[in-house]
Amino acid sequence: MSISRLIRTGLAGLAVLASTPLMADQLPIPVDAKIVGQTSAQELEQEQERVYPLGSLRKISNVVRMEGKVEGRGKVNYATYQLPAERSANEAFTAAREALQTAGGYPLFWCQGQDCGESSLWSAQLAGRFNLTGADNQQAFILLRRSGASSDTLVALYSITKGNRRAYLHVEEFVANAPLGEVLPTPATVQRELLSTGKLDYADLKGEPQPAWVNLLSRSLNLNSTLRVTLTGAQAEAWREQLVKAGVRAARLEVGTQPAAGLHVELIR
Repeated sequence: MSISRLIRTGLAGLAVLASTPLMADQLPIPVDAKIVGQTSAQELEQEQERVYPLGSLRKISNVVRMEGKVEGRGKVNYATYQLPAERSANEAFTAAREALQTAGGYPLFWCQGQDCGESSLWSAQLAGRFNLTGADNQQAFILLRRSGASSDTLVALYSITKGNRRAYLHVEEFVANAPLGEVLPTPATVQRELLSTGKLDYADLKGEPQPAWVNLLSRSLNLNSTLRVTLTGAQAEAWREQLVKAGVRAARLEVGTQPAAGLHVELIR
């Protein structure tokens, strides 16, 4: 499903600004939002080097530090919006995140508030010429990787409320010109997604359990030893077996019977 279509079907209170394409699609923006920065026509034609953090941003000895990153060269398209006074940054961020996840893909890194680090560093990393510096506890960031044939496409969302109480949403798409390779989510991101949405969808995990993913999911689930989940998919039983071997208690894992593409994990409430 294209981003423009999912906006029309899944984003209550959002609209599409036809003058701001997201590559072949369009950016999700709140109604009455105002563009304060966007990709120029010249930038759209040029390939750029991009580095996306996979951890909080800190400056130590005047050097920006991040716990991990994904980087590559490719086409970048972005837009930064000032939200109308009646809409919060968190509302716009959540609506755009949910829509993009519905379209297919999964978060590589997701942080909120002070867990993201310093907002001034995020502003410099993402927004270019427009200053998005605000209160560190009023920000949110997510980097999503698309699934299937679009697995070399990343979409980043960043929201912030500045000191003047104005709220902003930055949306950015990066299409790499070469395969990004294996890039796994952080354990904290997997746990945040599971607790926030109640599920995990990894449509590309269709074969036998991959050791790197088994390690990731076991670490993520063991961040909270009280969580219980149902695994579904063609290899669900094999995933359960491997997760138990990796240290997840068997009583916390059930195997579902519903069909699922790849591996589907659902939180047992």
